Amino acid sequence: MQKNTFIIFVILAALLSSCNQKPEDNDDRIAVILDTDANNELDDQHAIAYMLKNLDVFNLLGITVNTTYNGGLIQQHYDEAMRVLTLFNEQENIQVKRGADKSFAEIRGSLGSGQFDGAEAVNFIIQQAAQFENHELVLLPIGKLTNIALALEKEPSIANRIRIVWLGSNYPGPGEYNLENDTSALSYILASDVPFEMVTVSYGRATGTWAILVSLEEIETMMPGKGPVIGGTITGRHGGEFNNFGAYAINLFQHIDLYDDPPSRSLYDLAAAAILKNPAWAESRLVRGPRYDTTGWVEHPGSERQVLLWENFERDSIVADLFNSLGK
Repeated sequence: MQKNTFIIFVILAALLSSCNQKPEDNDDRIAVILDTDANNELDDQHAIAYMLKNLDVFNLLGITVNTTYNGGLIQQHYDEAMRVLTLFNEQENIQVKRGADKSFAEIRGSLGSGQFDGAEAVNFIIQQAAQFENHELVLLPIGKLTNIALALEKEPSIANRIRIVWLGSNYPGPGEYNLENDTSALSYILASDVPFEMVTVSYGRATGTWAILVSLEEIETMMPGKGPVIGGTITGRHGGEFNNFGAYAINLFQHIDLYDDPPSRSLYDLAAAAILKNPAWAESRLVRGPRYDTTGWVEHPGSERQVLLWENFERDSIVADLFNSLGK
């Protein structure tokens, strides 16, 4: 009788332990929140699609959106993210939260109020980070850094729980779209004690994600039928009705200015997600004490602050994995 009682006790203890485990305790996937200006170009949409077809690798906790100079109002960025989720039947499973319109410097002073600009996304980031420790949660901003900087300012303790992997900068050169949309957010994060990685853009140079060029011909050849076929349709950003992502991707390419020889566009944001999946698809190096001011980048070699820089991306491997993933 005592032996049976002991066995029952062990089983109950195991069940209770299982119930008390955090969601990530038995999950080896990369826990990530994607932060995006989804309605800006067309690379954000491909990054979202890539992650949705790699949910065996990514535990995508949610998507937060923000506005940049192009792409319209925050609702338009929200709507575009929802279009892509709907094309993968994930609109009920993955949350999208509206983030900041303005810059970190403009919003910072109002964080004490209940309804500051970007509150929905910022509070979501903080709430999700609270479930993790030891930098287990990856924040993957592929637009400006405003939502991330605001979350750190509002709740500094999350610095010990997160790792920031940002698609941005022409380092060591000046400029770049994501950077210029909010230099105050970048400066704040560089001065913070939080793991920070920059997936370089480097316009026109083979060292950055600019090199992830995909031609219109490749898209029109490889994308038809890619992704699940949903029961209904979504109305695209440029009009038209679509029931799978492949058709929508072709439409996006057909409605954007393309680079010449051959007509193509860079899928910058795709690279940031791809190197999370496989870091061997790029090279990384540590940079000590970088700061950004009105003249550009300034290095402080004596600083203890280190930033991990990603460059020299394997374009063919990354693009092939996009097409292979969407064809699953």
